[in-house]
Amino acid sequence: MAKKIKKDDNYLELVPFKNKDQNWEFNDQGLVQLIIPRNSLLDKIVRFFFKTPEVMRIDLDGHGSCVWKAIDGKRNVAEISKIVKAEFGENAEPLYERLGKYISILRNNKFITLEKVSD
Repeated sequence: MAKKIKKDDNYLELVPFKNKDQNWEFNDQGLVQLIIPRNSLLDKIVRFFFKTPEVMRIDLDGHGSCVWKAIDGKRNVAEISKIVKAEFGENAEPLYERLGKYISILRNNKFITLEKVSD
């Protein structure tokens, strides 16, 4: 059962969940590519006049792809940090600062949600 996040909750204990409406795929390099449809009225007008694509594709780097693949709705941020550390070793440092910022960016862009899951 998910609970509302409070300011004093331990960030490492929070569980990220992918937005169920978020489409993604692997690109030619095997990295994650987020696919964002551009179908609002303004997007349609811009597409008409400027011939822009119907979808925006965001290529994640190796670290971002590792984090995205580790987000399964079961692992908390601490468990994901262990996966990133195992994959990248010292190249993941400063691990918690980078991971915390990255998770925040994903959350702020509504690619994921963070929830406190009770046992």
